Parts: sequence; structure tokens; C-alpha cells
Amino acid sequence: MLMLQAQPATTNLNWSQLPSIPNPAGFAAPFAGVSGGALIVAGGANFPEAMPWAGGKKTWHNSIYVLPKPDATWVAGGSLPRQLAYGVSVSVGAGVLCAGGSNEREHFREVFLLQWKQGKIESSTFPTLPHPMANGCGALVDNTFYLAGGTDRPDATNARKTFWALDLSAKEMRWRELEPWPGPARMLAVAGVGDGSFMLFSGVELCADSSGKPVRRYLQDGYRFTPGKGWKRLADLPRAAAAAPSPAVLRGRELLLFSGDDGALVNFEPKSEHPGFPRDMLAYDWQADRWRLAGTTPLSRATVPTVTWANRAVIPNGEVRPGRRTPEVWALDLEQ
Repeated sequence: MLMLQAQPATTNLNWSQLPSIPNPAGFAAPFAGVSGGALIVAGGANFPEAMPWAGGKKTWHNSIYVLPKPDATWVAGGSLPRQLAYGVSVSVGAGVLCAGGSNEREHFREVFLLQWKQGKIESSTFPTLPHPMANGCGALVDNTFYLAGGTDRPDATNARKTFWALDLSAKEMRWRELEPWPGPARMLAVAGVGDGSFMLFSGVELCADSSGKPVRRYLQDGYRFTPGKGWKRLADLPRAAAAAPSPAVLRGRELLLFSGDDGALVNFEPKSEHPGFPRDMLAYDWQADRWRLAGTTPLSRATVPTVTWANRAVIPNGEVRPGRRTPEVWALDLEQ
């Protein structure tokens, strides 16, 4: 049962902008995390010349950018081995662990670690995923990297219902396929971590229409996985928040979900005048299993990771409306 309180008390959160990525179009779905005290943003996709409704072509990127300090200037960090976006990344003690992703032709299984050492990026490989994956979500719980859902190819008409775990403390690391959540398969879901558990929120379910094209169903359900206990259904979200910045930001005993796509304007026309994704903020109290409307945010965002860095929750780029990215980098003060 949905439990919801409308309490806009969180509107006084302290948001600020960090230096923008030095690419005027900005990126959707890059890898991002922290290594050597620096913020790393790698890969991503955009429409650099024209929007898709104007015939523009989506371009995947392999560029790596590094921001050594919040008040510094972005520096070039080299390139990924290929153009890549829509994977999952988490900050671990050694660097930024990146899994899966896609380009315009295929989805990938590769997992790799990016490290910022002595002014340059170093990369190392980790065990590959059981199957190709993009558009999934994931988070680090203690020493285990969890990945949920996604798709396995660009033309997929069904999302995957897979739940994988990689124990980073194991002597011989390997991906394990665990029992999935009890709800529908999904992609573009939001991950979360609280009280030693992995949480899965919203996303979209895919099915094929009469012509074989994928159709999205926006989801509002949520689930909690606790090691040794399995899955538990949570209170439904007040609205869908597909592709919202992920993982959700931990603040006190609440997880904050910013913006994301609620599906209400999926058929909006003309596309060039789309007003953007919702700017309201949802807060989930995992102890009470309760959602509340936590006010508004200064940004509209989808398909972008969140990164905890320098006592901030950082949102580096992302989509502001379908097709249009931004180079802006926003940060929420977590010390307030």
C-alpha cells in the first residue's frame, strides 16, 4: 500500500553548481565516480549536431574528464577503449568500477576499473558480466557490487530480470546470479542503499507492439534485497521515476530521488518544446516504508549517475528533456 506524506520541508537543501564539463552538448549516461580524490566522468552519449526529431544522430563517446577538486578546472583524462554509455558505475576504494554499457551497435559484458594516479588515468579489467547489459542500475552494499535489470541488445523488446552480485572482497572474484525481485522485469530503474540492503525503484517494463517495436510501461513499484533474507516488496513510489539519477542519495535515514521520467509527457508534441522532466524530489524512509514529497529541485535530469564526493552528492550532466543533454554539474551539500 502506498504511504505518502506531502512535506516540502526539504526545499531548503543547499544546491550549487560545479564547473561544467568542457563539452557544450553534455552527456547522458556516462560512467562517473571518484578516484584519487578526483571526480571522473567517462563516456556518455549525446546529439552534438541536431536533436533526434530534426534528424540528428546520437553519438557515443569515449572521452574521460577529471575534476581534481570541486573548485578546480576539468582536465582531459584520455579515452576509454571504445565509445560507451548507459552502463553502471560505482566508486570503490581503488577507483571507479564500470560495468556493461552500449554503443550504437551492441551491448557489452566488460567490467573495468578507472584510477586517477599521478595525473593520469589507469585502467584494469575485472570479471566480465554473465551477459551483455546496458540500461541497468546498480550500487555497492558493503563490499558487494549489485546489478539489476537492463537490456542485452539495442533492439530489445523485453527488459532483463537479472540480479547479479560481485563480492569485491573475495579472493577469486566472480559474478553470481541471484534470485531476482518478485516484480516485473525492467530497465532504467533506480538503485539505492540503506541499512545494509540494496533497493530497486521504478524503471520501465518493455513489450513489443503489433509491429514489433518496443513499448514502455512506467513502473512505480519498489523492492528491498537484504543478504541472507531475500527480497521484500516496498511501498509504491508516488510517481514513476524512470532513469532518475542513480543510485538514490542517502541522507539520514531517507533515500532521495531527484527528477526522472514519470511517463506523463511521453507523447508530448512538439518535441522541441518539451518542458523537461519533473523537478519534484521524492524521499523514501526505509524504516517506516514511507514516501514523502520532499519539495523541488533546481534541475530536471534523467539517465545520469550520482556520485558522492567531497561531502556532496554530484549529478554530472544527464538529460534535461528527451534528446537534450546538459554540460552542467550540480551538487547537493550533504553536510547541511
